[in-house]
Amino acid sequence: MAKQKKSSAEVKYKKIKTVKPDANADLGSDVTVEEKLVALCKLQTTCSKIDKVRVVRGELPLEVRDLEDEFLKIQTRIENFEEIIKGEKANVTEKQEAIKKSTAQITRYKEQLNNVRNNREFDALTKEVEYEELDIQLSEKKIREFSAKIEEKEEEIQHLRTNSETVMQELNSKKAELNSIIAETEKEETELLEKVKEYEQNIDSRMLASFYKIRKSMRNGLAVVKVDRNACGGCFSKISPQRQLDIRMHKKIIVCEFCGRILIDDDIIAMSEKESRESESL
Repeated sequence: MAKQKKSSAEVKYKKIKTVKPDANADLGSDVTVEEKLVALCKLQTTCSKIDKVRVVRGELPLEVRDLEDEFLKIQTRIENFEEIIKGEKANVTEKQEAIKKSTAQITRYKEQLNNVRNNREFDALTKEVEYEELDIQLSEKKIREFSAKIEEKEEEIQHLRTNSETVMQELNSKKAELNSIIAETEKEETELLEKVKEYEQNIDSRMLASFYKIRKSMRNGLAVVKVDRNACGGCFSKISPQRQLDIRMHKKIIVCEFCGRILIDDDIIAMSEKESRESESL
């Protein structure tokens, strides 16, 4: 009989499922699955509190980063235009030198015209004078073009500098607002981060890596969720009675077949809250 094709949910489950019940080699075999689940629950709760603290900052960090990028782009454009102006001024100087040389040549040819011996020499010198005069006219035309480009870029630079000042004022305002919010929440966030480090020490490295991998892939940052109304508290998919029984037994770590989140029950949450209260009372 041909093997049945595996559902996409089962394939996704096997791909996401990286947490194993016996993955605690670096903590020792005396750590029970129940203790791991309690530690994961406390870690998730603390990480969620940190998320809420950081949500207060709203879009300010992104706005500050965007304004910094915009300011940098303006400065880069100004530098590029300044380089163009520098090049065009060098071209103007070059053409001015060419005009000086052509003028000197015309003077020399005109002096030679006074000493010609025949019409052929006269015609040759006259043509040379005409060529040099054409070169002067061409150089003057190029100088006007270069000067117009310089003037255009200088106007653009002035406009960019005005924009740069506006962006900098807005950036300083946003930074001040962000720093004020960070200062208000810094103490709370620092305390929560210390708790995170403490809880991480009670979780083996492989499971911890799995926790953060799942958490990063979820929009709401929830890697550990409880079973609520016979469904996953993360994706709300139905959980079979047998898997619910396995979750309540606390004998192995169970993950949702559909979203990959670690599943816990109310007892684990109660134990986690009790330990947290006892820790705070010390």
